[in-house]
Amino acid sequence: MRSFTRFSYRNADYRIASEHLQSVTDTIITQRETLEKFIVNNQDFYESLIPVSPLSEDSPHIAKIMQKAAYMTNVGPMAAVAGSIAQLSAEKGATNGDGGSFLNSNKTEAIVENGGDIFMILKNELILGIHSGVASLEGKLAFLIKPEDTPLAVCSSSSTMGHSHSLGNCDLVTVFSKSGALADAAATRACNMVKKISDIQKVLNKISAIPDILGLIIIKGNKIGLSGEIPEIIPNRDPELINKITRFQP
Repeated sequence: MRSFTRFSYRNADYRIASEHLQSVTDTIITQRETLEKFIVNNQDFYESLIPVSPLSEDSPHIAKIMQKAAYMTNVGPMAAVAGSIAQLSAEKGATNGDGGSFLNSNKTEAIVENGGDIFMILKNELILGIHSGVASLEGKLAFLIKPEDTPLAVCSSSSTMGHSHSLGNCDLVTVFSKSGALADAAATRACNMVKKISDIQKVLNKISAIPDILGLIIIKGNKIGLSGEIPEIIPNRDPELINKITRFQP
């Protein structure tokens, strides 16, 4: 049985499952502080809704991976922040911060979720509920994530839920990738592009063509679009799903 711990830092709320919780939370704090210090002298990195100028070689690693994802998806770098921090902290949790590889038989589990942006390294199957905000679908579907599919980023964006800025009109986009930064940025890009149901197919084609995107799902109203390699979708049988949604607390 997995045990999840809630952790809040600055304006972000996390749910974490890891044997090495301290390593995960320390990494979240370190990466946030590193990024905030970088932003002080790079305000355009924080404010821009499109990729910014190339970064200097001495820029922090988190800024570089966010910048790369921004260029690949044509969004601002901050669209990749939650997925980046989720991945960096989960990787630390899977190794207890000792610098070893988590891609081996001795890895421990680590799952970090931040408002719908998740990075996971599993030893056992995980059922991940789909929360779209659409009444006819609510609480009915879930993804079955298998250990062999991880490490895996599962990042979502919505125009109708949460506090993130969106230029579209879409109930839910969920993107799968091995990169947390890329999945997060691509979910934002896709959500920005969906304004009506007829947009779904062209957005699926556009986003799935981005290198390193494994697959995505788009939900608008009662219409669902799928593309690429996504985990098996199964009936959700967890009556407590609604109580497990991480909600932003201002």
